[in-house]
Amino acid sequence: MAAFESLTNRLQNVFSKLRGKGKVTEEDLNEAMREVRLALLEADVNFKVVKDFIAKVKEKALGLDVSKSFTPGMVVIDIVNKELTELMGGTQSKLAKANKPPTVIMMVGLQGAGKTTTTGKLAKLLQKSNHKPLLVACDIYRPAAIKQLQVLGEQINAPVFSLGDQTSPVEIAKAGLAHAKENHNDYVIFDTAGRLHIDEVLMEELKQIHLNINPDEVLLVVDAMTGQDAVNVAQSFHDQLELTGVVLTKLDGDTRGGAALSVKAVTGKPIKFAAMGEKIDALEPFHPDRMASRILGMGDMLSLIEKAQSNIDADKAAEMERKMRTAEFTFDDFLEQMAQIRKLGPLDQLMDMLPGMNKMKGNMKDMKVDEKQINRVEAIVRSMTKAEKQKPELLNHSRRKRVAAGSGTSVTEVNRLIKQFEDMRKMMKQFSSMMGPKGPKGGMKGLKGMLGKGGKGMKFPF
Repeated sequence: MAAFESLTNRLQNVFSKLRGKGKVTEEDLNEAMREVRLALLEADVNFKVVKDFIAKVKEKALGLDVSKSFTPGMVVIDIVNKELTELMGGTQSKLAKANKPPTVIMMVGLQGAGKTTTTGKLAKLLQKSNHKPLLVACDIYRPAAIKQLQVLGEQINAPVFSLGDQTSPVEIAKAGLAHAKENHNDYVIFDTAGRLHIDEVLMEELKQIHLNINPDEVLLVVDAMTGQDAVNVAQSFHDQLELTGVVLTKLDGDTRGGAALSVKAVTGKPIKFAAMGEKIDALEPFHPDRMASRILGMGDMLSLIEKAQSNIDADKAAEMERKMRTAEFTFDDFLEQMAQIRKLGPLDQLMDMLPGMNKMKGNMKDMKVDEKQINRVEAIVRSMTKAEKQKPELLNHSRRKRVAAGSGTSVTEVNRLIKQFEDMRKMMKQFSSMMGPKGPKGGMKGLKGMLGKGGKGMKFPF
């Protein structure tokens, strides 16, 4: 994850030194904690939060007498992992649900934090659980704020309540809540106005809306890229409105991650959601344990599995697996497979969920996924006729020239993709013949042949 990449690398360097030691002395532990402290401060984590965190880790480590453990380095990492999890809230904090519908959610925050977009994303997330959210446009000040919410509503097929920009936000909020009750919406989300900074006029209006709709949730939307300022904003809003939770946006961006690690400790309010991209479905429930695991470079397989379960069609996946085994895999299947994978999100983010991938990316400079190259590959395939996709052997030189012209690529790139695709099909065929009903055939010789000359393996076309 980009937000924690630098922190993750620093922490992994610290812990790799500990792993290599057969015995960890108190001096080793103090040195490691100094490094961790510096890493957290560089990640823009609140100074007091860092101080308390280091004290707790050292107390636990000395209390367990780490030096007597068979794997002292791993014990320290486990303690840091657990304390990071606690720092961010311990367990997932779920969205409130009213005893009698609708559940009322009030979205607040400064202008530019992504409040309106997050309102749409939250509605989309609720729809996935078969809820019927209503969006209420209470921001009458920012130009096009109402229109933006309406466009988002159309995009996800969710109703948007608006009385234009000439009615007071308090009256809009009251009417919106009544509309939700009349139309049996089980959630109603209020997109309120923001300012470039906190002022009395803004807070008084938000307090009046709060008084009239009595929300079950008051969610503060903060931009993770603002670092410590995000925590200060959270504290100011909480003092005035009594927040119930925080939503961090742009956590996939080039930020140091300090807000995620500080906001719960400073405000006492949990992070409930994190926005991991710009797409309408790029909002995830925040799991402190999984985030801690990702920060320490241990990956996040649970989130990856959940993404796959919710986005990949099981029947299509089974049919694809059968085609691979029987070497019937076509360019049409390849496009379908790419579409299924892309539903899971940006490939760089998916790779970050794999354990140890952060370290591998550090060791391999060419490990970064080039999304533009994937687009070029897709353009080449889409420039083929239906018959060519089904039977790549039809692609003679003149057809390849046509495909190159149609996709804005070169004949060399088209040739390379077709060659790699054919190699991939051969490899699938070899693999399926090796894996017969009686088990693998051919042993190491068969495996070496499948991997190719020198055992280096083939490069996939993306």
